[in-house]
Amino acid sequence: MVAAVRVHKHGGPEVLTLEDIEVPAPGQGQIRIKQHACGVNFIDTYFRMGMYPSPVGMPFVSGNEGAGAVTAVGPGVTDIKIGDRIAYVVPLGGYSAERLLPAERAVKLPDSISYEQAAGMMLKGMTAQYLLNRTYKVVKGTIVLIHAAAGGVGLIACQWANHLGATVIGTVGSKDKADLAKKNGAHHTILYRDEDFVAKVKEITSGKLCDVVYDGIGKTTFPASLDCLRPMGMFASFGSASGPIEAFNINLLQTKGSLFATRPTLNHYAAKREDLMKTANDLFDKVGSGAVKIPVNQKFSLKDAQKAHRDLEGRGTTGSSILIP
Repeated sequence: MVAAVRVHKHGGPEVLTLEDIEVPAPGQGQIRIKQHACGVNFIDTYFRMGMYPSPVGMPFVSGNEGAGAVTAVGPGVTDIKIGDRIAYVVPLGGYSAERLLPAERAVKLPDSISYEQAAGMMLKGMTAQYLLNRTYKVVKGTIVLIHAAAGGVGLIACQWANHLGATVIGTVGSKDKADLAKKNGAHHTILYRDEDFVAKVKEITSGKLCDVVYDGIGKTTFPASLDCLRPMGMFASFGSASGPIEAFNINLLQTKGSLFATRPTLNHYAAKREDLMKTANDLFDKVGSGAVKIPVNQKFSLKDAQKAHRDLEGRGTTGSSILIP
C-alpha cells in the first residue's frame, strides 16, 4: 500500500483525501515508478471540480505530472529499464508515492535535471514550448502578451520568449509578482488589478499592439485580450484560471481585426511519441543551457495537497508548486 491523494466527489480542495492505495505490478507496456516529486497545476483543479471529466471515472488519484525512478517494467517495454530516472505528463494518477505509467508517455531525464525541477516543469515547460514554437511561432521582434506572467507557465514563457528575441509584456497581480516577472524575462509588466491592461498595452507598444496573446486566465481577460492584438494577431487561450470563456459570436474576431483564436492543449500537441520527445528534448536543452530556469517556489507534502490547491487558486503562488511524497 502506498499513500495517494484521491477524489471521490467533485468540489473544492476539501475533496482531496489522503489514502493508502494498492499499486499492482506493471502490465503490458507499463512501468512502475517510485515518485520523488509530483507537479501541481491548474488543470488538477479542473478535474477536481468536474470542469474536465475524469477519463478513469471515480474515484481517481489527482495530478497530471511527476518524476521518479523506475522500479519495475512490464511485458513489451524495451527502451526503459529499472533504475531509469523518468518524468511524465499523463492525465491523473500523479499525487501518489508510487504509480503505474504507460512506458510510451515516459521521458528519460538528463542527469542535469533534478526530480523536483522535472516535476515542476514537464507540463508547464512543454506547454510553453508548444505555445511559443508551434501555436504561434515567436521570433526576434515578436510582441507577446503573457497573462499571469508570474505563474507556473508564465515565468517559463517569459524567459523563453525573451530568449527567442521577443518583446515580452506580462500581466501580474502585485508589485512583488511584477518584480519576479521582470527578473524572469518580462520587459514590461502591467498590474491588472490597478491598471487597464488594454490601455497599457497600447501605450507600451505605441499603438502597434501585440502579435500574440497567451492567456491562461480565461473568463476575466476575455474579450479584452482581443483588443491587445494587431490585425490578424493570434489569441491563444490555454487555461481557465478565472473560469472558462463562454460561447461568443465568432464575428467578434472579424470586427476586432480578422483575428485568430485557438484553445490548444498539450495532449494534442504531444499525442504522438515523436512530438512528445521533440517537445521534451527542446525543454531539456533550454533548461540545461541556462536559457530557461525552473523556479520551484512552493513545496508541499502529499498530505498538504488541499493547501497546495487553496494557495494556487487563491493566487498565492508563483512559479511552480510540487508535492513531495
